[in-house]
Amino acid sequence: MDKKRVYTFGNGKAEGKADMRNLLGGKGANLAEMNLIGVPVPPGFTITTEVCQEYFDLGRDRVVELLKEDVEAAIKNIETLVNAKFGDVENPLLVSVRSGARASMPGMMDTILNLGLNDEVVEGLIRKTGNDRFVWDSYRRFVQMYGDVVLGMKPVNKEDIDPFEAIIEKVKQEAGVRLDNELSVDNLKDLVKRFKAAVKAQTGCDFPTSAVDQLWGAVMAVFDSWMNERAILYRKMEGIPAEWGTAVNVQAMVFGNMGNTSATGVCFSRDAATGENLFNGEYLINAQGEDVVAGVRTPQQITKIGSQRWAERAGISEEERASKYPSMEEAMPEIYNELNRLQQQLEDHYRDMQDMEFTVQEGKLWFLQTRNGKRTGRAMVKIAMDLLAEGKISEEEAVLRVEPNKLDELLHPVFDKKALLSAKVLTKGLPASPGAATGRIAFFADDAAKMAESGEPIILVRLETSPEDLAGMTVSEGILTARGGMTSHAAVVARGMGKCCVSGAGALHVDYKNRTVEIEGHEFKEGDWISLNGSTGEVYEGKVETRAAEMDADFAKLMDLADKYTKLKVRTNADTPHDAAIARSFGAVGIGLCRTEHMFFEGEKIKAMREMILAENQEDRVKALKKILPYQQDDFKGIFKAMDGFPVTVRLLDPPLHEFVPHDIAGQQAMADQMGVSIQKIQHRVEALCEANPMLGHRGCRLGNTYPEITEMQTRAILGACLELKKEGVKCFPEIMVPLTGILYEFQNQETVIRQAAEKLFEEKGDRIDFKVGTMIEIPRAALTADRIASRAEFFSFGTNDLTQMTFGYSRDDIASFLPVYLEKKILKVDPFQVLDQKGVGKLVRMATENGRAVRPDLKCGICGEHGGEPSSVKFCHRVGLNYVSCSPFRVPIARLAAAQAAIEDKK
Repeated sequence: MDKKRVYTFGNGKAEGKADMRNLLGGKGANLAEMNLIGVPVPPGFTITTEVCQEYFDLGRDRVVELLKEDVEAAIKNIETLVNAKFGDVENPLLVSVRSGARASMPGMMDTILNLGLNDEVVEGLIRKTGNDRFVWDSYRRFVQMYGDVVLGMKPVNKEDIDPFEAIIEKVKQEAGVRLDNELSVDNLKDLVKRFKAAVKAQTGCDFPTSAVDQLWGAVMAVFDSWMNERAILYRKMEGIPAEWGTAVNVQAMVFGNMGNTSATGVCFSRDAATGENLFNGEYLINAQGEDVVAGVRTPQQITKIGSQRWAERAGISEEERASKYPSMEEAMPEIYNELNRLQQQLEDHYRDMQDMEFTVQEGKLWFLQTRNGKRTGRAMVKIAMDLLAEGKISEEEAVLRVEPNKLDELLHPVFDKKALLSAKVLTKGLPASPGAATGRIAFFADDAAKMAESGEPIILVRLETSPEDLAGMTVSEGILTARGGMTSHAAVVARGMGKCCVSGAGALHVDYKNRTVEIEGHEFKEGDWISLNGSTGEVYEGKVETRAAEMDADFAKLMDLADKYTKLKVRTNADTPHDAAIARSFGAVGIGLCRTEHMFFEGEKIKAMREMILAENQEDRVKALKKILPYQQDDFKGIFKAMDGFPVTVRLLDPPLHEFVPHDIAGQQAMADQMGVSIQKIQHRVEALCEANPMLGHRGCRLGNTYPEITEMQTRAILGACLELKKEGVKCFPEIMVPLTGILYEFQNQETVIRQAAEKLFEEKGDRIDFKVGTMIEIPRAALTADRIASRAEFFSFGTNDLTQMTFGYSRDDIASFLPVYLEKKILKVDPFQVLDQKGVGKLVRMATENGRAVRPDLKCGICGEHGGEPSSVKFCHRVGLNYVSCSPFRVPIARLAAAQAAIEDKK
């Protein structure tokens, strides 16, 4: 039997349900589920995500052939339920066509409303409804959406606005009106005529009049939109596989633009920005859904408290607010009460914060969508902790509800309070997505991307954003729009990305052609500095200093829960007491990697280090090392003190030596003067140190084995620091790590030097301290011979940056020249230096751990590459049975949460 490709829903019945999101997409599955639990939903049908893949494999004609019979039957089902006929002139059924992937992708794909209209149907619908304004408004919207989405009517130049919007602006100007809803019926008729002429001029084709042709065009356009530029970019950002595809949802139209008893809106069962348990949202009377999210009209608030907060921010009196901008709670109390009841029912049913779209048609409420709402990192944590406190979810569910990477947002800076006192407020908009951002103005997405490449922070300034702006939003620190509310495209996407956003700042006058924005009489050009406060909606002139964020009680509760369930410990990579202290404040339980070479790049240290490297004999090297020893010991004292009571793994010197020596004439002359030798001698030594492939050259244990005096000095510095701190009552647990081991004898040689230097020091000081000697597994041969190396090494730390480099044969420094092509062609699914390659590099990690522990059962194993803070890599480390992961200080909370989730998922 041929597989089922079309699933119907309506009138309280549905062929699908919530757990079929992989097949029906999130929207289709939830439309079916809402029917089953009694929420009013316009009838329709869903074409499955599998058909999307068939579309790209088999082509349009074959897919139409496969779907034709089922779609015709599904349309007839809608006709029966709403008592109207598709394509009929006197009693027409109009439909919407929407996308719906299994993972929420707000605004990334395309929608067409009011499908089924043509000149004859328009006249028949006017006779049926007696509302010619509503019908012509619906017709102009349909021609505009269909022309854009299906017929490809886009701006010719980026400085131009959308061709349809340009026509609307011209007609409004001619009519002397400001808003779309102030246009007369004749104006709307004129718009349709001009729209069709523009379609003919740009595409060479007449606008299609057959409802059936329109439907197939729209369905295929939705499938096409799965592969549009913004959808591809969003999938890359969110890690959504291309093979998932999108479903297509076709529904009977319900109309929010039938007059003052009709409306449309978007609402959230909790605050998506803060997580506050407060029903909120926005609506527009006499409008269609795209008006709310597109930001063309700034909508009104649904709740009275939301309306009052909005008025307070906007500086509007309570009297003016109540008369001019009433909430739905005040203007449509019966509809509001039903909406409030149903949103609570949906949150209770899904046990999570819901993002809902609705339409009111002449006093009748309809739900068009519900989904688990996109939210900021802070809101994600608060909502999870609140739902736990309310008894709606378990502790384990609360831990699993938070995306580890979203915690990064909680660590973003906020404005310095002192700096804010002198900051000049230019204007105020809506606090659409919290945080602090300061940067240079960019007006276009591609320009923002180019400016960001230079390392400059960017603020993207737009009249309103559209999905086409996604690339610019991605690279920007913050987003500022003149139009749109808290549920506009800019707001929803910014919250999902953790970007600071101020929307609906009506005082902005953006001039794209001249690349300027005027704000309350102040003109700013592209590249000028401004600052945004996404928590208050304020826009400031110039740069405003920021400071580190402070963790709140909900974050602390989540981290406590994570610690309760985790098995894998989280350490940090830190080379300074400051970094160690930050990591410890975030919950790190030790240092997994302290790089000693980073300690030498300053002041007198670099001079002594260069002197040691450029020395031509052991005697001169030892002399230089004596100068370095006190510096090293001081550095280690600070780090061990910051990590009092926790283990610290110190990696012995591992630099390509040429990185330390001066390559410029002035530097070489200074070095010659310091050492009392000729500049020619220094130049010859520098040339001798140059290597064809420094990453595979004289570094790591090779350095220590050729110059054992370096290892001796570092051993004395590490253990000497610990002995001094022992007298002060500081508990030190030093772990000395030999880097770049590939052969047992390389390690064995270094271990001997370390232990002999330690014994000599202990004898001199009359005291001793326990320490471990282990190695860094970063060469494939070390992983393959781990059983031999474990016969001497007391711990393994996997340096997955180098292990990835040597396993793939990719240079970390040069991969950017071909990585984009590899990702585009799907040769690689992800950058292996960001996400651990579990099949190859991971296999080496697993093998080395198992073989090492076969020889030494108590072998401590950890990972200290960049992968130590990447959630999927952390979860792999849990499954392999490592003892810990180590990552940069600001990734510690992310790793802690990922480790806890791994333990919970493992148990399930």
